[in-house]
Amino acid sequence: MAIDHDILISGGGVAGLTAAALFGTAGFSVLLCDPTPPVTSGDDEAADLRTTALLQPARELLEESGLWSRLAPHAAPLQVMRIVDAGGEIAEPRVSREFDASEITSGPFGWNLPNWLLRREMVARLSELDTVTFRPGVATTTLLTREREAIVGLDDGTRVRCRLVIAADGRTSPMREAAGISVSTRRYGQKALAFAVTHPIPHDNVSTEVHRTGGPFTLVPLPDRDGMPCSAVVWMDDGVEALRLATLPVPVFESAMMERSCGLFGPLTLATRRTLWPIITQVAERMSGERLALIAEAAHVVPPIGAQGLNMSLGDLRALRDLAVARPEGLGDLQMMETYHRSRHPEVKLRAAGIDALNRASQLSARPLRDLRAAGLSALYGAAPVRRMLMQMGLGTRDAS
Repeated sequence: MAIDHDILISGGGVAGLTAAALFGTAGFSVLLCDPTPPVTSGDDEAADLRTTALLQPARELLEESGLWSRLAPHAAPLQVMRIVDAGGEIAEPRVSREFDASEITSGPFGWNLPNWLLRREMVARLSELDTVTFRPGVATTTLLTREREAIVGLDDGTRVRCRLVIAADGRTSPMREAAGISVSTRRYGQKALAFAVTHPIPHDNVSTEVHRTGGPFTLVPLPDRDGMPCSAVVWMDDGVEALRLATLPVPVFESAMMERSCGLFGPLTLATRRTLWPIITQVAERMSGERLALIAEAAHVVPPIGAQGLNMSLGDLRALRDLAVARPEGLGDLQMMETYHRSRHPEVKLRAAGIDALNRASQLSARPLRDLRAAGLSALYGAAPVRRMLMQMGLGTRDAS
């Protein structure tokens, strides 16, 4: 029987939508399936109110996908990254370090956009591509692979034959499970609150990460809202405390935000509803199987520190794209899958371990350990060569020259 599509993508989140645009623009025949139609309005109760910082290396990939021209008008640039330790007895900055993108590059570190808006613009891009078929509301259920093809069962009773399956279907990936690929998982007892705020003091394109017991409180620039400076917030804390914060009356919650942010931007006003997300680190044993490539949260989940989540996923896509374009006749074959695994898995494990260490350090509650964290932050980021290297690593680049 004939192949139905070159590539089937399981999962229509931001990573899956990007993959469909990337490979569709490159001329491959793509089928994208997701059990839930994407929510593309911020006012919808099911909207994903988290934001994603697209770091500078992502721009080239998004341009190749035909996505950047759609996203750029809505993006808030991230020129400076500020890390603050506020782990003393009272919530006030003890150590503050700023990293200006001008030290290493001519542009900003990256750009911040709401996840629901990313989905809206990406779905619009797919509608322009006759190489992409998008089937929202249809889930992948079974996977049968052979040397020359993969056969994927869908929950509407149909089966699709393809050369490559890309699993972008989340941390409980059905395609990964069907392939029998295991994962290692670390749980922290943390949850993250995600929401947006307005504030009287402009953010000046500075992304601020405030470390205090329980986890970081991160404010990332957004475009102005109702004439006021606006930031996206991710507030990580112990699970019980995060649940308590999520249900506080708004005036009480705003007071708690003011304290937790050390007043760096003045009084914070809640601009959206609050959503809760569990925090884990999870890495798949392998990034590939027969005719199967794992990307994004199907392959790796990390705490929201340092804007690494989606940018690691785009690293997956960049590696897959390079291999597919170099040998289109070998799309999905054993050589491509093994090369993909070897090129990505070591880096994914290294970055996951680094983010895990940062997150565990941010949870420290004993005073001597909090003091050690502050001293370490000051020493580590105070040396210019070290600071430059860390900024390069944060961008996902290997060349520190």
